[in-house]
Amino acid sequence: MLQSRIRRLKADYDRILGTFTNHPFIRLVEVQGEPPEKYTFEFQVTGLVPMEDGIPTPGTAHRAEVFLPQDYPRRPPFCRMISPVFHPNIDPTKICIGDHWSAGESLAALVIRIGEMICYQSYNVKSPLNAEAAAWADQNLEKLPLQKADLTTGL
Repeated sequence: MLQSRIRRLKADYDRILGTFTNHPFIRLVEVQGEPPEKYTFEFQVTGLVPMEDGIPTPGTAHRAEVFLPQDYPRRPPFCRMISPVFHPNIDPTKICIGDHWSAGESLAALVIRIGEMICYQSYNVKSPLNAEAAAWADQNLEKLPLQKADLTTGL
């Protein structure tokens, strides 16, 4: 079991490097562990940042962490934003990925999905972590997605 996890972690890292080394929108910033179990990514996509006056403002630089638990890939990675993002399925402590995770999904595909979430190519207003962002999205459908770029480059 331990050896299969180590192989998966190494394979994930190799794929992450291959996918994001020259990616136009997503950059690997930092890894921790050998093989890596914690990743920090920067997303250069248009997303929304919460403001004190309640009106979200566009932002183009976002950072997220992805941590792989001991029973990964049976259990999904834990993902959280380091920088604030205004999104129905993202709160200050967590990015909701659970509904879509399967052990066969690559870590690179998950990271791309986070980027798609940030720029509102993907969101779910029916079960939000952030009700205020869900209401905003529901009232601003004509503005979505915020960026239409194909983030799957390299997959």
